[in-house]
Amino acid sequence: MNIPNNQFHSIAQVQEQYLNNSKKTQRVPDKPSTGLTFQDVLAQKSAEQVRAADSAGSIKFSKHAANRLQDRNIELTDNQLERLQEGTRKANEKGINESLVIVDQLAFIVNIPNKTVVTAMDQTDTQDNIYTNIDGAVIM
Repeated sequence: MNIPNNQFHSIAQVQEQYLNNSKKTQRVPDKPSTGLTFQDVLAQKSAEQVRAADSAGSIKFSKHAANRLQDRNIELTDNQLERLQEGTRKANEKGINESLVIVDQLAFIVNIPNKTVVTAMDQTDTQDNIYTNIDGAVIM
C-alpha cells in the first residue's frame, strides 16, 4: 500500500501527529510571587471594598427590603436615595444603631453600622404607623 507523499510509515506516527499535538498546551508564565497568602490578599481586597463603600457613603438594600420595594411598587428617585443616604449618615453621627429614616412618604428601617436598609414601606400602606426595634428616627 502506498501512502501519498510518504508522510507516515506507521499508525504510531499518525497518533503522534494528530493525537499528541492536541494535548499540548501553552504554558502561561508565572507572575512574580508577592509573598502574600490567599488569606492576606482576600483580607486586603475586603478592606478596600469597605473603605470604598464608606467613602462613597453608599447604602445597601437587604434582599427583604428589595423585595418590599418591588412588591409595593416603590421606586426611589436619585434625590430620595441621596436623602436616604444623608439620613443614614446623620443617624450614624448620633450613634443610632437601628434607625427609622423617613423620606417623603417612604419609611425605611436602616441598620446603621452596616449601612443596610432592612425594610421599606410606604407610610400610606402601614397600619397604625408603629415602628418597633429602632433606637432613633431621622426625618428628611
